[in-house]
Amino acid sequence: MTTTAVPPTTRKDWASDQEVRWCPGCGDYSILAALQMLLPDLGVRRENTVFLSGIGCAARFPYYMNTYGLHSIHGRAPAIATGLATTRPDLDVWVVTGDGDALSIGGNHLMHALRRNVRMTILMFNNQIYGLTKGQYSPTSEIAKVTKSTPFGSLDTPFNPVSLALGAEASFVARTHDMDRQHMQEVFRRAHEHDGAAFVEVYQNCNVFNDGAFEKITGRDARASMLIPLAHGQPIRFGSDGERGVVQRSDGRLEIVDVTEVGEDALLVHDESREDPGLAFALSRLSRGPFEPTPVGVFRAVRRPEYGTEMARQVAAAQERKGLGDLKALLRSGATWTVE
Repeated sequence: MTTTAVPPTTRKDWASDQEVRWCPGCGDYSILAALQMLLPDLGVRRENTVFLSGIGCAARFPYYMNTYGLHSIHGRAPAIATGLATTRPDLDVWVVTGDGDALSIGGNHLMHALRRNVRMTILMFNNQIYGLTKGQYSPTSEIAKVTKSTPFGSLDTPFNPVSLALGAEASFVARTHDMDRQHMQEVFRRAHEHDGAAFVEVYQNCNVFNDGAFEKITGRDARASMLIPLAHGQPIRFGSDGERGVVQRSDGRLEIVDVTEVGEDALLVHDESREDPGLAFALSRLSRGPFEPTPVGVFRAVRRPEYGTEMARQVAAAQERKGLGDLKALLRSGATWTVE
C-alpha cells in the first residue's frame, strides 16, 4: 500500500480570505499566527483538518482557517467534536474555546470529552473575562473581581482549568501563553501528536475588558522569575540563572526554594508520563493565581485507550457476531429489546 505525500504548504495556505476581526491588540492574533505557522510543519492536509468552536471571541477562529470548520453553539463544541472524531478517525479535529464557553455552560461537555479520551485537540483561551458580551466575570475570574455583572466584586471561587482537566482524567494537559510564539507552537505540536483528548490552556490577554491580567507573569521582564518551565525528566527550576526550584516535602507539599540552599539533587524531577495525576495536580496548584510563579508546559501526557478506536472495535465485534442490525425493526419495536 502506498500513501500520497502531503504537499508542502505555507502559513498563507492555512489562512482564509476572511478579514480577521478581533479588537486591535487582542492576544487571539498571536495564537492564530502561531498555529497557522505551525500547521505546515505538522505534515497534515487542509482537507483533513477541522476547527470547531462554540460562542465567544475565540470562537471566530474557524472563520480564519482555510480548512473545514463549524462555529457551533455555546459550550457544545466538545460534544459536536466527539461525534465527528468518533465517526471520522481520519480527520484532525481541533476545538477552540474560551474560559466562559468551556467552563460555564460547556463545562459538562468538556469534562466528558476529556474523561472519555476522544481524539481531539482542545485549545482553551483563558482571559479571565467574558469579552464578547462586554466584560462580565467568567468562571476563571478572581475573587472580588469587579465587573458589570459583579459590581460589588465576585464571590465565586474561580476554576483552575489545568486542575479541572487533570481531575477529569485528561490524558494530556498543558499550559502556554500568548506572549511566546515558540512555546505555544511546541505545546500545540505536542498536543496534536497525542493519541486522545489533549487539553491546552492558553493565557490570553483581553486588552479591552481585562488588560494585563497575566502581565505579572508573562511580561517580558517578569517571565524568567515568574514562569516555571516543565521539561520531562528534568529538575524543575527557573529564574534567569535557574536559581530557584521546586521541591516536594515529606508530607507531599510542593514548595519553591532557592537551589543554593537545598542543592540540585533535592529538586523535584518532572515526570509528565506518571500514571497517577496527583503530582501533576499538585503542580497545577503551586500558584494561587497569575501573580505568583506559575508552571507552564506539559503537566501530563499518558497513554490511554482512545474512545473512538474502542467504540469502532465494539461495533465491528457486534457486526461480526450478528451481522448488520435492522434499524427499522428496532425503531418499530416495543419499549424493550433483547441483546444477545
